[in-house]
Amino acid sequence: MQLASTPPMTQKLTQNLQRRTYLEGLGLVGTAALTSLAGCTGGGDNSGNETLEILHGWSGGDGQIAFDSMLEGFKEKHPDIDVNAKAIGGGGNTSLDARINTRLNNQNPPGSWTEWPGKNLQQFTNADLLGDIGESVWSNNNMQSAYLDGPKQAATSNGTFVCIPTNIHRMNNLFYNTTVVEAAGVDPSKLNDPMALADAIRTISENTDAVGMAHSTKSPWTTLQLWATVFLGQAGIDAYEAFINGNGDKDAVASAFETLLAYSEQFPDDASTIGWKEANNMFVEGAAGFFHQGDWAAGAYGSDFAFGENWDHVAFPGTSGQYALNMDSWVIPQDGPASKAAKTWLQYVGTKDAQVRFNTKKGSVPPRADVSTGEFGPFQTAQIESLQDSTVQPPSIAHGLAVKPEILTKLKQAVRDFSFTDASVDKTAQAFMDAF
Repeated sequence: MQLASTPPMTQKLTQNLQRRTYLEGLGLVGTAALTSLAGCTGGGDNSGNETLEILHGWSGGDGQIAFDSMLEGFKEKHPDIDVNAKAIGGGGNTSLDARINTRLNNQNPPGSWTEWPGKNLQQFTNADLLGDIGESVWSNNNMQSAYLDGPKQAATSNGTFVCIPTNIHRMNNLFYNTTVVEAAGVDPSKLNDPMALADAIRTISENTDAVGMAHSTKSPWTTLQLWATVFLGQAGIDAYEAFINGNGDKDAVASAFETLLAYSEQFPDDASTIGWKEANNMFVEGAAGFFHQGDWAAGAYGSDFAFGENWDHVAFPGTSGQYALNMDSWVIPQDGPASKAAKTWLQYVGTKDAQVRFNTKKGSVPPRADVSTGEFGPFQTAQIESLQDSTVQPPSIAHGLAVKPEILTKLKQAVRDFSFTDASVDKTAQAFMDAF
Protein backbone atom coordinates (compact mmCIF):
# COMPACT_ATOMS: atom_id res chain seq x y z
CA MET A 1 0.00 0.00 0.00
CA GLN A 2 2.88 2.34 0.68
CA LEU A 3 4.21 1.95 -2.85
CA ALA A 4 0.91 3.20 -4.25
CA SER A 5 1.64 6.67 -2.90
CA THR A 6 5.35 6.62 -3.79
CA PRO A 7 6.36 8.85 -6.69
CA PRO A 8 7.02 6.80 -9.87
CA MET A 9 10.72 7.74 -10.06
CA THR A 10 11.26 6.71 -6.43
CA GLN A 11 9.42 3.44 -7.09
CA LYS A 12 11.73 2.76 -10.02
CA LEU A 13 14.87 3.45 -8.01
CA THR A 14 13.66 1.28 -5.12
CA GLN A 15 12.98 -1.63 -7.48
CA ASN A 16 16.38 -1.18 -9.12
CA LEU A 17 18.16 -1.22 -5.77
CA GLN A 18 16.30 -4.36 -4.70
CA ARG A 19 17.19 -6.15 -7.92
CA ARG A 20 20.79 -4.99 -7.77
CA THR A 21 21.22 -6.15 -4.17
CA TYR A 22 19.86 -9.60 -5.01
CA LEU A 23 21.91 -10.01 -8.17
CA GLU A 24 25.12 -8.85 -6.52
CA GLY A 25 24.62 -11.61 -3.96
CA LEU A 26 24.60 -14.11 -6.81
CA GLY A 27 27.48 -12.50 -8.66
CA LEU A 28 25.19 -11.49 -11.51
CA VAL A 29 25.81 -7.76 -11.41
CA GLY A 30 28.98 -5.75 -11.00
CA THR A 31 29.24 -1.96 -10.81
CA ALA A 32 26.86 -1.10 -13.61
CA ALA A 33 24.49 1.85 -13.32
CA LEU A 34 21.26 1.34 -11.38
CA THR A 35 19.16 0.80 -14.46
CA SER A 36 16.41 -1.77 -14.18
CA LEU A 37 17.60 -4.99 -15.78
CA ALA A 38 14.02 -6.13 -16.14
CA GLY A 39 13.30 -3.31 -18.54
CA CYS A 40 16.81 -2.47 -19.63
CA THR A 41 16.37 -2.86 -23.36
CA GLY A 42 13.18 -0.93 -23.75
CA GLY A 43 12.30 -3.57 -26.33
CA GLY A 44 8.65 -4.29 -25.77
CA ASP A 45 6.80 -6.28 -28.45
CA ASN A 46 8.76 -5.70 -31.62
CA SER A 47 6.66 -4.94 -34.65
CA GLY A 48 9.59 -4.76 -37.05
CA ASN A 49 12.03 -7.39 -38.26
CA GLU A 50 14.44 -7.49 -35.33
CA THR A 51 16.72 -10.50 -35.13
CA LEU A 52 15.87 -12.99 -32.41
CA GLU A 53 19.09 -13.95 -30.59
CA ILE A 54 19.01 -17.38 -28.93
CA LEU A 55 21.68 -18.76 -26.59
CA HIS A 56 21.91 -22.43 -25.65
CA GLY A 57 24.45 -24.94 -24.35
CA TRP A 58 24.39 -27.61 -27.07
CA SER A 59 27.64 -27.05 -28.94
CA GLY A 60 28.10 -30.52 -30.37
CA GLY A 61 26.96 -34.12 -30.55
CA ASP A 62 23.36 -35.19 -30.10
CA GLY A 63 22.45 -31.92 -28.35
CA GLN A 64 23.48 -29.81 -31.31
CA ILE A 65 21.66 -32.15 -33.70
CA ALA A 66 18.53 -32.00 -31.54
CA PHE A 67 18.56 -28.21 -31.30
CA ASP A 68 19.20 -27.80 -35.03
CA SER A 69 16.26 -30.06 -35.81
CA MET A 70 13.97 -28.00 -33.58
CA LEU A 71 15.26 -24.73 -35.01
CA GLU A 72 14.63 -26.04 -38.52
CA GLY A 73 11.02 -26.74 -37.58
CA PHE A 74 10.63 -23.23 -36.20
CA LYS A 75 12.00 -21.65 -39.36
CA GLU A 76 9.63 -23.71 -41.48
CA LYS A 77 6.65 -22.39 -39.53
CA HIS A 78 7.97 -18.85 -39.08
CA PRO A 79 10.16 -18.00 -42.08
CA ASP A 80 9.63 -14.28 -41.47
CA ILE A 81 11.58 -14.34 -38.17
CA ASP A 82 15.33 -13.90 -38.43
CA VAL A 83 17.14 -16.06 -35.84
CA ASN A 84 20.71 -15.80 -34.62
CA ALA A 85 21.34 -18.96 -32.57
CA LYS A 86 24.57 -19.26 -30.57
CA ALA A 87 25.84 -22.41 -28.86
CA ILE A 88 27.77 -21.75 -25.64
CA GLY A 89 28.87 -25.23 -24.62
CA GLY A 90 31.04 -26.63 -21.85
CA GLY A 91 30.97 -27.70 -18.22
CA GLY A 92 27.34 -28.69 -17.68
CA ASN A 93 26.02 -25.23 -18.65
CA THR A 94 28.83 -23.47 -16.75
CA SER A 95 30.00 -21.58 -19.83
CA LEU A 96 26.46 -20.67 -20.81
CA ASP A 97 25.67 -19.45 -17.29
CA ALA A 98 28.78 -17.27 -17.30
CA ARG A 99 27.81 -15.74 -20.64
CA ILE A 100 24.25 -15.05 -19.48
CA ASN A 101 25.53 -13.46 -16.26
CA THR A 102 27.84 -11.22 -18.26
CA ARG A 103 25.05 -10.22 -20.63
CA LEU A 104 22.74 -9.39 -17.73
CA ASN A 105 25.51 -7.48 -16.01
CA ASN A 106 25.93 -5.43 -19.19
CA GLN A 107 22.16 -4.95 -19.43
CA ASN A 108 22.21 -6.72 -22.79
CA PRO A 109 20.16 -9.92 -22.43
CA PRO A 110 19.55 -12.19 -25.42
CA GLY A 111 16.04 -12.64 -26.74
CA SER A 112 15.81 -16.14 -25.25
CA TRP A 113 18.10 -18.70 -23.62
CA THR A 114 18.03 -22.12 -21.98
CA GLU A 115 17.90 -22.61 -18.22
CA TRP A 116 17.19 -25.49 -15.88
CA PRO A 117 13.73 -24.86 -14.38
CA GLY A 118 12.68 -25.30 -10.76
CA LYS A 119 14.66 -23.59 -8.00
CA ASN A 120 17.42 -22.67 -10.44
CA LEU A 121 15.15 -19.93 -11.79
CA GLN A 122 14.91 -18.16 -8.42
CA GLN A 123 18.09 -16.27 -9.28
CA PHE A 124 16.04 -14.50 -11.95
CA THR A 125 12.51 -14.50 -10.58
CA ASN A 126 13.56 -13.05 -7.22
CA ALA A 127 15.05 -10.16 -9.16
CA ASP A 128 11.95 -9.79 -11.34
CA LEU A 129 13.93 -10.51 -14.52
CA LEU A 130 11.52 -13.03 -16.06
CA GLY A 131 8.06 -12.03 -17.13
CA ASP A 132 4.70 -13.76 -16.79
CA ILE A 133 4.22 -15.86 -19.97
CA GLY A 134 1.02 -17.57 -18.90
CA GLU A 135 -1.27 -15.69 -21.27
CA SER A 136 1.20 -14.97 -24.07
CA VAL A 137 2.68 -18.48 -24.31
CA TRP A 138 1.04 -21.11 -22.09
CA SER A 139 -2.45 -20.35 -23.39
CA ASN A 140 -1.36 -21.63 -26.82
CA ASN A 141 -1.11 -25.12 -28.31
CA ASN A 142 -3.14 -26.76 -25.55
CA MET A 143 -0.03 -26.57 -23.36
CA GLN A 144 -1.62 -26.20 -19.93
CA SER A 145 -3.63 -29.39 -20.27
CA ALA A 146 -1.04 -31.37 -22.25
CA TYR A 147 2.02 -30.85 -20.05
CA LEU A 148 2.74 -33.31 -17.26
CA ASP A 149 2.23 -31.92 -13.74
CA GLY A 150 5.90 -32.12 -12.71
CA PRO A 151 7.28 -30.06 -15.62
CA LYS A 152 4.37 -27.67 -15.34
CA GLN A 153 5.09 -27.06 -11.66
CA ALA A 154 8.82 -26.57 -12.37
CA ALA A 155 7.88 -23.94 -14.96
CA THR A 156 6.18 -21.69 -12.41
CA SER A 157 7.31 -19.21 -9.80
CA ASN A 158 4.76 -18.22 -7.16
CA GLY A 159 2.03 -19.54 -9.44
CA THR A 160 3.26 -17.62 -12.50
CA PHE A 161 4.54 -19.36 -15.63
CA VAL A 162 8.07 -18.15 -16.41
CA CYS A 163 9.59 -20.83 -18.70
CA ILE A 164 8.85 -23.61 -21.18
CA PRO A 165 10.36 -27.04 -20.44
CA THR A 166 11.43 -28.79 -23.63
CA ASN A 167 12.54 -32.23 -22.48
CA ILE A 168 12.79 -34.63 -19.56
CA HIS A 169 16.00 -36.52 -18.83
CA ARG A 170 16.02 -39.44 -16.44
CA MET A 171 18.80 -39.26 -13.85
CA ASN A 172 18.59 -42.71 -12.24
CA ASN A 173 19.54 -44.88 -15.20
CA LEU A 174 22.22 -47.51 -14.72
CA PHE A 175 23.57 -48.49 -18.13
CA TYR A 176 25.41 -51.76 -18.63
CA ASN A 177 27.45 -53.25 -21.44
CA THR A 178 25.86 -56.63 -22.06
CA THR A 179 29.04 -58.30 -23.30
CA VAL A 180 31.03 -57.22 -20.25
CA VAL A 181 28.47 -58.11 -17.59
CA GLU A 182 27.79 -61.49 -19.17
CA ALA A 183 31.52 -62.25 -19.29
CA ALA A 184 31.74 -61.37 -15.58
CA GLY A 185 28.67 -63.40 -14.64
CA VAL A 186 26.82 -60.35 -13.29
CA ASP A 187 23.03 -59.99 -13.53
CA PRO A 188 22.09 -56.28 -13.29
CA SER A 189 18.40 -57.07 -12.74
CA LYS A 190 19.23 -58.65 -9.38
CA LEU A 191 21.00 -55.59 -7.93
CA ASN A 192 18.61 -54.36 -5.22
CA ASP A 193 20.63 -51.65 -3.46
CA PRO A 194 23.61 -49.37 -4.17
CA MET A 195 26.10 -51.50 -2.21
CA ALA A 196 25.11 -54.55 -4.27
CA LEU A 197 26.31 -52.56 -7.27
CA ALA A 198 29.66 -52.06 -5.52
CA ASP A 199 30.04 -55.84 -5.34
CA ALA A 200 29.04 -56.21 -8.99
CA ILE A 201 31.57 -53.71 -10.31
CA ARG A 202 34.29 -55.35 -8.23
CA THR A 203 33.38 -58.69 -9.81
CA ILE A 204 33.70 -57.15 -13.28
CA SER A 205 37.14 -55.73 -12.51
CA GLU A 206 38.30 -59.07 -11.12
CA ASN A 207 36.89 -61.29 -13.89
CA THR A 208 37.35 -59.19 -17.05
CA ASP A 209 39.76 -56.73 -18.61
CA ALA A 210 37.19 -53.93 -18.15
CA VAL A 211 36.87 -51.54 -15.22
CA GLY A 212 33.75 -51.99 -13.15
CA MET A 213 32.26 -48.51 -13.67
CA ALA A 214 33.11 -45.75 -16.11
CA HIS A 215 33.07 -42.38 -14.34
CA SER A 216 34.58 -38.93 -14.63
CA THR A 217 35.53 -36.88 -11.57
CA LYS A 218 36.96 -34.02 -13.63
CA SER A 219 33.93 -31.79 -13.04
CA PRO A 220 32.03 -31.91 -9.73
CA TRP A 221 28.55 -32.24 -11.24
CA THR A 222 29.10 -35.85 -12.39
CA THR A 223 30.03 -37.03 -8.90
CA LEU A 224 27.31 -34.91 -7.27
CA GLN A 225 24.84 -36.52 -9.67
CA LEU A 226 26.08 -40.01 -8.77
CA TRP A 227 26.02 -39.21 -5.03
CA ALA A 228 22.42 -37.96 -5.29
CA THR A 229 21.35 -41.16 -7.02
CA VAL A 230 23.11 -43.33 -4.45
CA PHE A 231 21.57 -41.25 -1.67
CA LEU A 232 18.11 -41.71 -3.19
CA GLY A 233 18.66 -45.45 -3.53
CA GLN A 234 19.95 -45.90 0.04
CA ALA A 235 18.02 -43.36 2.10
CA GLY A 236 14.77 -43.21 0.10
CA ILE A 237 12.57 -40.46 -1.26
CA ASP A 238 11.56 -39.03 2.12
CA ALA A 239 15.19 -38.51 3.11
CA TYR A 240 15.93 -37.06 -0.33
CA GLU A 241 13.13 -34.53 -0.03
CA ALA A 242 14.18 -33.67 3.52
CA PHE A 243 17.72 -33.03 2.31
CA ILE A 244 16.78 -30.70 -0.53
CA ASN A 245 14.55 -28.79 1.89
CA GLY A 246 17.41 -28.24 4.32
CA ASN A 247 16.51 -30.98 6.79
CA GLY A 248 18.98 -33.67 5.79
CA ASP A 249 20.35 -36.49 7.90
CA LYS A 250 24.16 -36.23 8.10
CA ASP A 251 24.63 -39.96 8.70
CA ALA A 252 22.64 -40.80 5.58
CA VAL A 253 24.60 -38.20 3.59
CA ALA A 254 27.88 -39.70 4.80
CA SER A 255 26.71 -43.24 4.07
CA ALA A 256 26.17 -42.34 0.41
CA PHE A 257 29.71 -40.96 0.24
CA GLU A 258 31.02 -44.20 1.75
CA THR A 259 29.32 -46.06 -1.08
CA LEU A 260 30.99 -43.73 -3.58
CA LEU A 261 34.33 -44.71 -2.03
CA ALA A 262 33.58 -48.35 -2.76
CA TYR A 263 32.69 -47.47 -6.37
CA SER A 264 35.80 -45.36 -6.82
CA GLU A 265 38.06 -48.37 -6.31
CA GLN A 266 36.80 -49.57 -9.69
CA PHE A 267 36.79 -46.22 -11.54
CA PRO A 268 39.20 -45.71 -14.46
CA ASP A 269 42.72 -44.74 -13.42
CA ASP A 270 42.32 -41.47 -15.35
CA ALA A 271 38.88 -40.61 -13.93
CA SER A 272 40.13 -37.22 -12.75
CA THR A 273 41.29 -36.13 -16.21
CA ILE A 274 38.64 -37.51 -18.57
CA GLY A 275 35.23 -35.94 -19.12
CA TRP A 276 31.88 -37.73 -19.02
CA LYS A 277 31.89 -38.17 -22.80
CA GLU A 278 35.23 -39.99 -22.63
CA ALA A 279 33.81 -42.16 -19.86
CA ASN A 280 30.81 -42.85 -22.08
CA ASN A 281 33.16 -43.88 -24.91
CA MET A 282 34.86 -46.33 -22.55
CA PHE A 283 31.49 -47.90 -21.87
CA VAL A 284 30.64 -48.14 -25.58
CA GLU A 285 34.02 -49.69 -26.39
CA GLY A 286 33.60 -52.40 -23.74
CA ALA A 287 36.28 -50.99 -21.45
CA ALA A 288 33.73 -50.61 -18.62
CA GLY A 289 30.85 -52.73 -17.41
CA PHE A 290 28.53 -50.09 -15.91
CA PHE A 291 27.93 -46.39 -16.49
CA HIS A 292 25.67 -44.08 -14.52
CA GLN A 293 24.55 -40.97 -16.32
CA GLY A 294 21.47 -39.11 -17.47
CA ASP A 295 19.79 -40.61 -20.49
CA TRP A 296 21.53 -38.05 -22.71
CA ALA A 297 24.36 -40.58 -22.72
CA ALA A 298 22.15 -42.93 -24.75
CA GLY A 299 21.61 -40.17 -27.30
CA ALA A 300 25.22 -40.69 -28.33
CA TYR A 301 24.84 -44.44 -28.99
CA GLY A 302 24.76 -45.22 -32.68
CA SER A 303 23.22 -48.12 -34.58
CA ASP A 304 26.41 -50.17 -34.16
CA PHE A 305 25.87 -50.10 -30.37
CA ALA A 306 22.32 -51.37 -30.25
CA PHE A 307 19.89 -51.12 -27.34
CA GLY A 308 18.91 -54.54 -26.01
CA GLU A 309 21.82 -56.18 -27.80
CA ASN A 310 25.05 -54.35 -26.98
CA TRP A 311 23.75 -52.32 -24.06
CA ASP A 312 20.77 -52.15 -21.74
CA HIS A 313 19.76 -50.44 -18.51
CA VAL A 314 17.97 -50.84 -15.19
CA ALA A 315 16.78 -48.33 -12.65
CA PHE A 316 19.69 -47.54 -10.35
CA PRO A 317 19.59 -50.09 -7.49
CA GLY A 318 17.17 -48.98 -4.79
CA THR A 319 15.26 -46.53 -7.04
CA SER A 320 12.84 -48.84 -8.83
CA GLY A 321 9.53 -47.10 -9.53
CA GLN A 322 11.09 -43.65 -9.32
CA TYR A 323 11.91 -41.31 -12.19
CA ALA A 324 14.56 -38.87 -11.03
CA LEU A 325 14.44 -36.08 -13.56
CA ASN A 326 16.28 -33.17 -15.06
CA MET A 327 14.84 -30.77 -17.62
CA ASP A 328 15.93 -28.01 -19.94
CA SER A 329 13.67 -25.02 -20.43
CA TRP A 330 13.52 -21.77 -22.38
CA VAL A 331 13.11 -18.34 -20.83
CA ILE A 332 12.78 -14.79 -22.08
CA PRO A 333 13.62 -11.60 -20.16
CA GLN A 334 10.94 -9.10 -19.25
CA ASP A 335 10.71 -6.44 -21.96
CA GLY A 336 13.68 -8.04 -23.70
CA PRO A 337 14.86 -7.55 -27.28
CA ALA A 338 12.66 -8.87 -30.09
CA SER A 339 10.16 -9.95 -27.45
CA LYS A 340 7.33 -10.68 -29.87
CA ALA A 341 9.57 -13.08 -31.80
CA ALA A 342 10.87 -14.52 -28.51
CA LYS A 343 7.34 -15.33 -27.37
CA THR A 344 6.66 -16.94 -30.74
CA TRP A 345 9.78 -19.07 -30.20
CA LEU A 346 8.56 -20.17 -26.76
CA GLN A 347 5.14 -20.96 -28.19
CA TYR A 348 6.81 -23.21 -30.75
CA VAL A 349 9.16 -25.09 -28.36
CA GLY A 350 6.07 -26.04 -26.38
CA THR A 351 4.46 -27.79 -29.37
CA LYS A 352 4.39 -31.51 -30.14
CA ASP A 353 6.32 -30.91 -33.36
CA ALA A 354 9.20 -29.19 -31.55
CA GLN A 355 9.36 -31.79 -28.80
CA VAL A 356 9.36 -34.72 -31.20
CA ARG A 357 12.11 -33.08 -33.23
CA PHE A 358 14.25 -32.34 -30.18
CA ASN A 359 13.73 -35.38 -27.98
CA THR A 360 14.02 -38.06 -30.66
CA LYS A 361 17.54 -36.76 -31.34
CA LYS A 362 18.52 -36.00 -27.72
CA GLY A 363 17.65 -39.28 -26.01
CA SER A 364 15.18 -37.55 -23.69
CA VAL A 365 11.38 -37.66 -23.55
CA PRO A 366 8.81 -34.88 -24.05
CA PRO A 367 7.13 -33.13 -21.09
CA ARG A 368 3.88 -33.17 -23.05
CA ALA A 369 1.75 -36.23 -22.31
CA ASP A 370 0.01 -36.17 -25.70
CA VAL A 371 3.05 -37.04 -27.84
CA SER A 372 2.75 -40.50 -29.40
CA THR A 373 5.42 -43.05 -28.45
CA GLY A 374 5.31 -44.14 -32.11
CA GLU A 375 7.68 -41.27 -32.85
CA PHE A 376 10.40 -42.74 -30.61
CA GLY A 377 12.74 -45.71 -30.60
CA PRO A 378 12.57 -48.64 -28.17
CA PHE A 379 14.77 -47.11 -25.44
CA GLN A 380 12.90 -43.81 -25.34
CA THR A 381 9.58 -45.64 -25.48
CA ALA A 382 10.67 -47.64 -22.44
CA GLN A 383 11.64 -44.39 -20.72
CA ILE A 384 8.25 -42.85 -21.45
CA GLU A 385 6.51 -45.93 -20.04
CA SER A 386 8.72 -45.80 -16.93
CA LEU A 387 7.82 -42.14 -16.45
CA GLN A 388 4.12 -42.90 -16.77
CA ASP A 389 4.40 -45.80 -14.31
CA SER A 390 6.60 -43.99 -11.76
CA THR A 391 5.30 -43.19 -8.30
CA VAL A 392 7.59 -40.18 -7.65
CA GLN A 393 9.75 -37.91 -9.81
CA PRO A 394 12.46 -36.40 -7.59
CA PRO A 395 14.13 -33.34 -9.16
CA SER A 396 17.84 -33.22 -9.91
CA ILE A 397 20.18 -31.74 -7.31
CA ALA A 398 23.21 -31.55 -9.60
CA HIS A 399 21.33 -29.49 -12.18
CA GLY A 400 19.66 -27.03 -9.86
CA LEU A 401 16.04 -28.12 -10.11
CA ALA A 402 15.99 -29.13 -6.45
CA VAL A 403 18.22 -26.50 -4.83
CA LYS A 404 18.87 -22.79 -5.22
CA PRO A 405 21.96 -21.68 -7.17
CA GLU A 406 23.90 -20.54 -4.11
CA ILE A 407 23.33 -23.94 -2.44
CA LEU A 408 24.32 -25.80 -5.60
CA THR A 409 27.57 -23.82 -5.73
CA LYS A 410 28.41 -24.91 -2.17
CA LEU A 411 27.58 -28.55 -2.89
CA LYS A 412 29.78 -28.56 -5.97
CA GLN A 413 32.65 -27.03 -4.00
CA ALA A 414 32.29 -29.72 -1.33
CA VAL A 415 32.43 -32.41 -4.01
CA ARG A 416 35.44 -30.70 -5.58
CA ASP A 417 37.17 -30.93 -2.18
CA PHE A 418 36.17 -34.58 -1.65
CA SER A 419 39.34 -36.66 -1.89
CA PHE A 420 37.73 -40.13 -2.12
CA THR A 421 39.26 -41.20 1.19
CA ASP A 422 37.71 -42.39 4.45
CA ALA A 423 39.03 -39.27 6.16
CA SER A 424 37.15 -36.96 3.78
CA VAL A 425 33.70 -38.55 4.22
CA ASP A 426 32.68 -36.81 7.44
CA LYS A 427 34.09 -33.45 6.34
CA THR A 428 32.20 -33.58 3.04
CA ALA A 429 28.97 -34.71 4.70
CA GLN A 430 29.21 -31.77 7.09
CA ALA A 431 29.83 -29.40 4.19
CA PHE A 432 26.66 -30.73 2.55
CA MET A 433 24.69 -30.04 5.71
CA ASP A 434 26.22 -26.56 6.04
CA ALA A 435 25.34 -25.70 2.43
CA PHE A 436 21.77 -25.03 3.54
